[in-house]
Amino acid sequence: MKLLKKLIAVLAMVPAVVLASETVALDQAPSRTKDLAALQNGAKLFVNYCLNCHAASAMRYNRLRDIGLTEDQIKNNLLFASDKVGDLMKVSMQPGDAKAWFGAVPPDLSVIARAKASEAGSGADYLYTYLRTFYKDDTRPTGWNNLVFPSVGMPHVLWELQGVRSAKFVEEKDPHDPSKMVHKFVGFEQVKPGKLSPLEYDNATADLVAYLEWMAEPVQNTRKRLGVVVLLFLGVFLVLSWRLNASYWKDIK
Repeated sequence: MKLLKKLIAVLAMVPAVVLASETVALDQAPSRTKDLAALQNGAKLFVNYCLNCHAASAMRYNRLRDIGLTEDQIKNNLLFASDKVGDLMKVSMQPGDAKAWFGAVPPDLSVIARAKASEAGSGADYLYTYLRTFYKDDTRPTGWNNLVFPSVGMPHVLWELQGVRSAKFVEEKDPHDPSKMVHKFVGFEQVKPGKLSPLEYDNATADLVAYLEWMAEPVQNTRKRLGVVVLLFLGVFLVLSWRLNASYWKDIK
């Protein structure tokens, strides 16, 4: 019975998630999963800004060696929430405290880049747009809101880098129901500058998203290379089979 109730609750949330993702068109995230420098910077941003609340319990710190980091670099620069390089990326915050502070337990980010994929765009597109569309909203408990995920419970953890922005909306008639008025987003206004310029912030966000995309499947580049090799082998095998078949049947008319 409890399992059925949980299933109903999850299904009830699906329309809300779909509506949230359709609020604004998703921007295409730069493809940087093969750029080791970008992945390393993304890992640094993830550990410093995300790993305080969000865990990545399917990822071990020593897996970061795959993006060119040594164990000493991991220990000295990224190992803040654990003592061993072989440990999982977990957080010390208890679920009860998280629910009391944020209203819900922050989701695990191990495969978030795959989980957020939809017909609107890839998971990387969703995250890239989401992290760049926070704006100041004093009506929200955290003081922040988001275009991609309206009424989001997560605060803007990267605000020091991006600065503080307000969003401009205008009222217009709902195209589906002219009797109703809706708020249409028209742009952002920079209220307080951040440590980074808008271009630098977009680049930092792209690096962070690239790391999240890589973390969701660390062997994805190997898988793609192996796929190309297999297809080439099958192509050569197809030609050999075709010519061998022709050789067998050449004397039969």
